[in-house]
Amino acid sequence: MELIFLLKTSPVWLISVVGLFSLLVGSFLNVVIYRLPIMLERQWKQDCNEWLDQPPDKLDTGDFNLVVPRSQCPTCGHKITALENIPVISYVFLRGKCAGCKTPISSQYPLVELATALLSMLVAWRVGYGVELVALLGFTWVLVALFMIDAQTMLLPDILTYPLLWAGLLLNISGTLVNLPDAVVGAAFGYLALWSVFHLFRLLTGKEGMGHGDFKLLAALGAWGGWQILPFVIFASSAFGAVFGILWMLAKGKRESLPMPFGPWLAMAGFVAIVWREAILTWMSRIFIPF
Repeated sequence: MELIFLLKTSPVWLISVVGLFSLLVGSFLNVVIYRLPIMLERQWKQDCNEWLDQPPDKLDTGDFNLVVPRSQCPTCGHKITALENIPVISYVFLRGKCAGCKTPISSQYPLVELATALLSMLVAWRVGYGVELVALLGFTWVLVALFMIDAQTMLLPDILTYPLLWAGLLLNISGTLVNLPDAVVGAAFGYLALWSVFHLFRLLTGKEGMGHGDFKLLAALGAWGGWQILPFVIFASSAFGAVFGILWMLAKGKRESLPMPFGPWLAMAGFVAIVWREAILTWMSRIFIPF
């Protein structure tokens, strides 16, 4: 009870506790980011084999999910102990190398943990103690996972986007973030906006300019923040993506555009739009039309 009292009355305590807990969440998100695409690929192979009446792939028959097998070094098979799995600290203590074979460990692991903690602390500082904080922390953690998975695999898994969409609608039944009509219209318009762009681009060029996961993610963002945030999210994500794409092409010395995921920029813009919703809508009303 004393801890709850401190969390309610002391922003420093609230932000600190959220930050420490979110480091642990970030460690789990690393597991999700790595394993979920593999789990999906295995399921797709299994479905194809069943459809074609073929035996399952022997390499994909073992248990593999978010819990088992235990985390291990992909090079030497060294099992990761609890002391080697402390967020950020273990990476620093091990000097970024496997304890067994000294193979370098990807810096993605501590960076995801730190990013999750920092973004969560930012949310705690912004909204304070309450139901809104719990909801937005869950929202933030899912966006971190989607950002990384799409950046690495160009996939936005339905198993993450659909729950995010429904969670936004259910949350806003009581008007926690926005009223329910705005959330429903936001979900519908979010999906239709990119769906229309997708089909128009394919009609004009004969190519597919984005994946269906982008439609679902924007629908989820609309369900959380209402239809009013959609113009900002679309504009900001397009701007982020364009700038990054140009810089990437210059760095790689490419003259032709390369396939790039759009989900990370949607996630980034959506996070900003929902955490700073009122400030962004005020800014938009001054520049464009009243919202």
